[in-house]
Amino acid sequence: MTKPQVVLGVSGGIAAYKACELLRRFTESGHDVRVVPTQSALHFVGEATWSALSGHRATTRVWDGVEEVPHVRIGQHADLVVVAPATADILAKAAHGLADDLLTNTLLTARCPVVFAPAMHTEMWEHPATRENVATLRRRGAIVIEPAVGRLTGVDTGKGRLPDPGEIFEVCRRVLVRGTAAPDLVGRHVVISAGGTREPLDPVRYLGNRSSGKQGYALARVALARGARVTLVAANTALPDPAGADVVRVGTAVQLREAVLKAAADADAVVMAAAVADFRPAHYAEGKIKKKDGEEPAPLELVRNPDVLAELSHDRPHPGQIVVGFAAETDNVLANGRAKLARKGCDLLVVNEVGDSKAFGSEENEAVVLAADGSETPVPYGPKEALAELVWDLVARRLG
Repeated sequence: MTKPQVVLGVSGGIAAYKACELLRRFTESGHDVRVVPTQSALHFVGEATWSALSGHRATTRVWDGVEEVPHVRIGQHADLVVVAPATADILAKAAHGLADDLLTNTLLTARCPVVFAPAMHTEMWEHPATRENVATLRRRGAIVIEPAVGRLTGVDTGKGRLPDPGEIFEVCRRVLVRGTAAPDLVGRHVVISAGGTREPLDPVRYLGNRSSGKQGYALARVALARGARVTLVAANTALPDPAGADVVRVGTAVQLREAVLKAAADADAVVMAAAVADFRPAHYAEGKIKKKDGEEPAPLELVRNPDVLAELSHDRPHPGQIVVGFAAETDNVLANGRAKLARKGCDLLVVNEVGDSKAFGSEENEAVVLAADGSETPVPYGPKEALAELVWDLVARRLG
């Protein structure tokens, strides 16, 4: 079986050393990788390193091996081109069609999916010229991953950090799975909630649930691979940030509501995959609740939390917004799901059965997607990414 052909472009930023980890991820998972660095990138990592790690000679020059016409052949034969890190300079050259070295020539000849993972100082990322170049590349169908927020060169911090190589690899893997299918969420902003809320009883204890956030994170990764701008509202998760997602961390249902409503103001779609607590304690104890010998604990008084899904469905900021809910049920799964769909007013409701070994914390899921138009789409037991792909298929169809 032929290995998938990947071109790893590396441009001249301090994060070039992280591309070695991305290269290792590709080679260890069975991909044939050709590294094409820029001349500036070689100031950070040398040709010998790229050649040794990839098993192919790495060069920046169109004249090396000229009899094989590398400036054309490399791009023609690739199944994926990923540029990591992508500096402001390489984004500008790609957007304007410049071709002054082997990497920029390869970008012009590639007819496969192209992924850029930018890394630069915050001021450079936010400059209007860079924003326009990014918009141009996305409009043409390239996937441009949003940079992460964190420590940059020297003492600076902000948005512009290269995302975790493992998470860049996950985006690339999903892009390869989709093949030449167009990134149908380009230009769309989607909001996803994930994880489970926790409602504090006292400084030590809380009411919570067993949601790991894995389904919401799968939805985020798939949406990113399909070109969307993703805001991920994460409630009490311990998962690495998906490369390119703007992650907003929350704890309680009230905090989640505030974050989701704020992000949803300009969103094309909102997917509520988080397990949001229906109730919270009526009273919060400022000190740890003590156990007293010979006394039973006082009854726990609960109050309702806001119904975020219903609020989103009924008070949409614009009529074209698609709202998707999740329903975790333990019995009468479909009947309860249909009743919830009617009650909440969302466009789609993903209904799944949960229990000790079902859905929560696992890598797999099984569900039925109910639609407001009466259609039902079963999703057989399998990876959570498969369910995520189907959800976005249904959303993209409704977005037109």
